[in-house]
Amino acid sequence: MHNKSLSELSAALHNSEISSVELTQHYLNRINQHNGTLNAFITVTEERALEQAKAADKLLAEKKAGALTGIPLAHKDIFCTKGIRTSCGSKMLDKFIAPYDATVVEKIDQAGMVTLGKTNMDEFAMGSSNETSWYGPVKNPWDTDRVPGGSSGGSAAAMAARLAPIATGTDTGGSIRQPSSLCNLTGLKPTYGRISRYGMIAFASSLDQAGPMANSAEDAAWLMNVMSGFDEKDSTSVDRDVPDYTASLNDSLEGLTIGLPKEYFGEGLDPRVAATVEAAIKTYEKMGATLKEITLPNTGLAVPTYYVVAPAECSSNLSRMDGVRFGHRAEDPKDLMDLYTRSRGEGFGEEVKRRIMIGTYALSAGYYDAYYLKAQQCRRLISNDFQEAFKEVDVIMGPTATNPAFRFGEKTDDPVAMYLEDIYTINTNLAGLPGMSIPAGFVDNLPVGLQIIGNYFDEARLLNIGHRYQQETDWHQRIPDAFK
Repeated sequence: MHNKSLSELSAALHNSEISSVELTQHYLNRINQHNGTLNAFITVTEERALEQAKAADKLLAEKKAGALTGIPLAHKDIFCTKGIRTSCGSKMLDKFIAPYDATVVEKIDQAGMVTLGKTNMDEFAMGSSNETSWYGPVKNPWDTDRVPGGSSGGSAAAMAARLAPIATGTDTGGSIRQPSSLCNLTGLKPTYGRISRYGMIAFASSLDQAGPMANSAEDAAWLMNVMSGFDEKDSTSVDRDVPDYTASLNDSLEGLTIGLPKEYFGEGLDPRVAATVEAAIKTYEKMGATLKEITLPNTGLAVPTYYVVAPAECSSNLSRMDGVRFGHRAEDPKDLMDLYTRSRGEGFGEEVKRRIMIGTYALSAGYYDAYYLKAQQCRRLISNDFQEAFKEVDVIMGPTATNPAFRFGEKTDDPVAMYLEDIYTINTNLAGLPGMSIPAGFVDNLPVGLQIIGNYFDEARLLNIGHRYQQETDWHQRIPDAFK
């Protein structure tokens, strides 16, 4: 049952071949069996899940169910869920019970889906390996000595091990796409503003975007239909009609022009990954697409630009966690300053502290113009590069990550090496563009992802391009032996 697609599960539920309670229990059993090994879930909401499943079965029996009614799902623990702990992978919010639902959660609940629990993540979404979580690292189901990627590593590991049929993630600089690459998933970061950020705990407000993490482009399209849309509670939400993302999945790729940025195939890329990605791109050529080399000349500015903008915004966003309003509170403070400093010192981990300090420095008097303002100017240059490229090509393709999953501890002592993990994904966040990673093959039995970048609001086209590739290949159907 855990190897079926969302459309297959939906058909089984609507045809009464299985009940939502039975399906939900099947996944809860898998979580109980494997989560001790993977550490993919922070909170498992078994009682609530079975209640939701019973309600879904009632709708199914009354023929009032929607396409996704009764299908289980896992949420990244960055989305507020009413009455359930929302920790962001941090000691700071370990005891925080959200008083309301994020809009994404609300929409998914309204669709009749069943929440299995909240998945582990890098603390406050700051990391590329899921090693910064206060609840311990998540392990990659393809090799438990290796990282699953981050920050949505819990959702990625849960999906790869088939502990859930689909999951939510968030992407600030690659946090859906990079773990999708490392765990053999299809992960989509939509256009900035396509999905509401209301109730999604902020890391960097101008970069954060929610999206689906799925076993296939088709499954991702099903969840995009539910997640997308305008939200008046989010000032950055875009008021634009939402298409049926499943309607164009089978469109022809004849005449598609694919841009290959030379900057994405140069120094720093594992040659085995390069060969795997190039082979995947050749498949598109056989399907009628045209390949064209392009240049994104300001790609080299991406990492330094991101690591000024993102920390600056995080230092502002996380200032609200001061031990007074909510979050961890130090015991027996001597005075207000002691309360602030000890609460934040005890509540935040090392990587979060590092980024807060960088951001505060970049925003401080005398340095704002030199760092933050300059970074915003570089951001515009990066965005302009993409717009120039899209005058010549329909989409851009390249590797999602420089290498397959790396071993635990391999990059923790070198923050810059860790930051370079996102070198191919950061640009799309800085520009606000949609990007997707799909399974493209394996290197030493470790997954490799192909990244597809589109112009604004081209999510349907990306999903179509991913789906057509997945009709020609079976990489996305492969499951780690230990979790079959």
